[in-house]
Amino acid sequence: MKKVRVLVVEDSLSVRRRLVEILGSDPELEVVGEAEDGKTAIEFCQAMRPDVVTLDMMLPVMTGLAATEYIMAYCPTPILIISASTNRGEMFRTYDALAAGAVDVLEKPAGEEREGEWESRLISTVKLISRIKVITHPRGKLRSRGSVASPSPVEMRRSPASLRLIALGASTGGPAAAVEILKGLSPDFPVPILFVIHMGRLFAESLADWLDGQSPLRVSFARDGEPLPERGRGTVILAPADVHLKVHKGRLRLTRDPERHSCRPSVDVLFESIAGEIAGETIACLLTGMGRDGAEGLLAIRKAGGTTLAQDEATSVVYGMPREAFLLGACEQVLPLQQIAPVLMRLAGCPRLERPS
Repeated sequence: MKKVRVLVVEDSLSVRRRLVEILGSDPELEVVGEAEDGKTAIEFCQAMRPDVVTLDMMLPVMTGLAATEYIMAYCPTPILIISASTNRGEMFRTYDALAAGAVDVLEKPAGEEREGEWESRLISTVKLISRIKVITHPRGKLRSRGSVASPSPVEMRRSPASLRLIALGASTGGPAAAVEILKGLSPDFPVPILFVIHMGRLFAESLADWLDGQSPLRVSFARDGEPLPERGRGTVILAPADVHLKVHKGRLRLTRDPERHSCRPSVDVLFESIAGEIAGETIACLLTGMGRDGAEGLLAIRKAGGTTLAQDEATSVVYGMPREAFLLGACEQVLPLQQIAPVLMRLAGCPRLERPS
């Protein structure tokens, strides 16, 4: 069997040696290079063409973010960010790297894990993302398409004024997809948005603040018991880490019910709650992500009279969740990522937003 070839990028010699030791202990993995700064990482990536890059964010010479942007633009390779970032600014750089095309993030061990737990997680994550066919710098790729494709003819069965809710779900590649969609909405977009993105607890804590800085709409985390915002309040509400988000009797509820598809928050939990409440006044969309979370919930919304969309394969970092929805017949329309915001604008009754070239 061909081994997965890994480039390890870490400025701390002791940490780098430990990563090399862990990865080298698995017979299916081979460390083909080590780099201590971002510039060397790029040079090694171009010369060695590894299957996976593990990348620290805080690097000398060239940061992990700058290295990610260059690698994804000129030698696209699955990148796993391995970071202990707890500082707000460092967290934001991690989100920026995910938006620039890094596939996933794994927090460095805190020393509280069971013996071998973090090491097993590292090995399994590297193997998993090695199978992902990454695309060239997602943001640049989508921008380069410009206005070549016009939004597909998705139709609501009711008037735009009846639209009360947008529900989105994403996993791997979700931060980049979220930014693309939110930047495509106008500041006066009138429909509240509920959003579930799978992400580890450490890196989920500042996600709302980061997206708030990228979006023309206010972004915040859901609070248990708060009313579902009325139409006219263009706001984005995220599910916090490690709790499910539901709609129940016109209010948002946060629960620690069992995981669904090994996920909490789960897209299925949100979508199924919407199907039982206001499906006919909802547009639900399942975005890029690994696994099948959200597919059954999307089908439930469609059966209950809601409008359902899914991201297409070409623009998905991982075509897992949208594919499962397509196979179930859950999505009425499959759209490229750059078409989703214009479709939402049109179905909400908003004028088309002209973006600067």
